[in-house]
Parts: sequence; structure tokens; C-alpha cells
Amino acid sequence: MNLPEDLPKAELHLHIEGTLEPELAFALAARNGVTLPYADTDELRRAYLFSDLQSFLDVYYALTAVLRTEDDFAELADAYLARAAAQGVRHAEIFFDPQAHTARGVPLGTVVEGLGRALDRSEERHGVSTRLIMCFLRDQPADAAMETLDAAKPYLHRIAGVGLDSAEAGHPPSKFREVYEAAAALGLRKVAHAGEEGPPAYIREALDVLGVERVDHGLRAMEDPDLVDRLVRDRVPLTLCPLSNVRLRAVDVLEDHPLKAMLDAGLLATVNSDDPAYFGGYVGDTFHAVREALALTEDDLRTLARNSFQAAFLDDDEPRRARYLAEVDAYTFG
Repeated sequence: MNLPEDLPKAELHLHIEGTLEPELAFALAARNGVTLPYADTDELRRAYLFSDLQSFLDVYYALTAVLRTEDDFAELADAYLARAAAQGVRHAEIFFDPQAHTARGVPLGTVVEGLGRALDRSEERHGVSTRLIMCFLRDQPADAAMETLDAAKPYLHRIAGVGLDSAEAGHPPSKFREVYEAAAALGLRKVAHAGEEGPPAYIREALDVLGVERVDHGLRAMEDPDLVDRLVRDRVPLTLCPLSNVRLRAVDVLEDHPLKAMLDAGLLATVNSDDPAYFGGYVGDTFHAVREALALTEDDLRTLARNSFQAAFLDDDEPRRARYLAEVDAYTFG
């Protein structure tokens, strides 16, 4: 029996570090001689009761300490891809945070090559095509982002684009104008987190100053009707993460999430899991949750799935995009 959450889909907003499940975290800690500040997996899971974005980031960055070797990053990515494939994902565009690792003394090449090993075999092992997107930490200086971009130049054959993540408040997109101009000159695609905890003006900056092609989150766009009209007119994708929004208190309860209103307004909205190990579910789980909480119809779910493939960076492989869209259209709900 087909389940709506198994609908073929692309995942476009996924931080690979945020797929680190407690069991794998403890296994890697043991392998690498790292002592975690938690007694066991149960205590660690209790730490996942976040009050805001920063409280999540504190735990998130603490756990990255267990990631040390190429094998660690390959194992992390392979575990995510297996879970994603089991929940209908056909294509994944995966974020990683190089500065979170290089600051600990882990070379950028270790991160990229480790992730790349898993991504290279993803289609054969899991039936999932992939792209890798390198994110800059917005709460760090813009000069550090430029240094990261320069360090990544030997690995650009593996990197499809750049993004911007971490604590949004007080760190407007315009801070990173120069590094985004440099990334564009290198032929990299451009996305950025905006409008998660920051205001709608940050979404406008991401579009106008950074020239992004997709807005990650974009949750607060609905506060600005003129911005909504622009996003609809220009078909700018939004990579929404409803479970994340609830867990980080951007939305009180899932029933209050504006996803349905966004679809009704004609926005190119997609549904993603963000940091699924921390936020209570992978992307299929998220589809299930929003279907129940927001009374989404089969047409709504099919639109979300189609939107995900239309928003994906598959311009260099339109036959693949067409094949994925055909899978969505042929899917029958049980």
C-alpha cells in the first residue's frame, strides 16, 4: 500500500551534521576518543528540548566534535541517504558546514572527500541523486566565509553551490555580498537561509544583494504581501522545514504553520527536514505530519513533491528532472 509520505520527492534543505543520530554520535565518540557531555543516548535526546535557534545550535556544534575522519563523514552521509531513500527521496541537495569542522582542526578536504565517498555511491546503493552545498556560518565574520570559499577551490568539482546558515538574528544577508559575488564568479549556485527568525527584509536582501535562487525557510514571507507577490511572480522556491519551525519555537504548534496558506497563495513551497535527528523526523515523517496537522489534500501533497523537483538544481540534467516529475504524476495514493 502506498503511503502519502512515500511520495517521490527531493529534499533541498538538509544539514548533514543535523542527521547525526545519538547512537551514531556515541559510536563515533568511542571510535575517536571523544567524551560527550551526556551520559547516554537518553540524556542526549532530552537535550533536544530547544527554546530557540541558539539553544539548538549549542547542542548541534557540541556534537560535531565526534566527526574527525573521512570515514566518519562518509558513514554519516550514507546513514542519511539510506533513511531518505526509505522515505521516498529520489534527489537530495545536502548542506555541510565546513567552518564548524576546520575550526576544530579537521581539514576541509577530509570533510568534502568523506561526504563525497558516500554521495558518489548514492545512486547505486540508494537510488538517490545528490548535490553538495557548502554553507557559510553567518555568525562568523564575512572574511572567514571568503577564506572558506578560497580553501574550497580544489574541491569545487564536488560542490554545486553555496548557502548561508547558523544564527540569523543580527546577521543580515548583505554582510556576505562579496563572498556571494565571488561564488557566482566560480559558477556556484546560490541559496541562503532567510526569514526563519529574521524579518521579511532579510528575504529581500537575500534576493537583491546575494542573488539567491532559492530561499531556505522563508517562513516569515507571509508577513509582507508585496514580497509574497514577488515570490509568486518570480517562482522563487522556499525550502520550508515545518518540524524544525515548531521545535525551535518559530511556530507554536504545527497546526498554526502557514504552509497551506503558502500553497494556496501560489508560492513554490517545498517541505524538508532540516536537522532530522534533532527535530523529530525525516522528510517522509514531515510529509505525514503536515498532512495530518494541516489537512493537506492529495493534490497539495503532489504539488509539494512536484515543487521539490522543479526547485532542484537539475538544470544540467533535465531528463532526470522530467523522470522524477513523471514518477510524482504516476504515483497513486493508497
